[in-house]
Amino acid sequence: MLRVVHFEISANDPEKVVAFYKDVFGWEINKWDGPEDYWLVTTGEGEPGINGAIFKPKEQFTGTVNTIQVPDVDEYMEKVSANGGQVVTGKMSIPGVGDFAYCTDVEGTLFGIIQFAKDAG
Repeated sequence: MLRVVHFEISANDPEKVVAFYKDVFGWEINKWDGPEDYWLVTTGEGEPGINGAIFKPKEQFTGTVNTIQVPDVDEYMEKVSANGGQVVTGKMSIPGVGDFAYCTDVEGTLFGIIQFAKDAG
C-alpha cells in the first residue's frame, strides 16, 4: 500500500510560519543547508505519521490540505486561535472516525485537525 510520506507548506514569510507550527504543535523545524529557502519539519518520533517541509515558493503556489492528528480538537482549536490562526469551521463529528475541524495558519493556509474516536478503525 502506498502512503503519503512528505508534505510541503508554502509560505511568503517562512520564519513566521515556522514559529506558528512550532508553537501550536511543538514540531521540530530546522533550516535546510541547501541553496533554497527550505525548512525541514519533524512532526514526531516513533509514531505513525509523516514529516515534511516549509518553503518559500518562487512563483504563486497553491498547496494541498494536510490533516494533523491531535489528542483534543477543542484544545487545539483554541491554540490555533491563540497563535494567530483561524478556525474556519466548528468541530464536526464524523461517525466512526472522530472529531474534525478546518483551520488556517497565520498566512491563511488551510489545514485540518482530527481527534480519532477511540473505536475508530
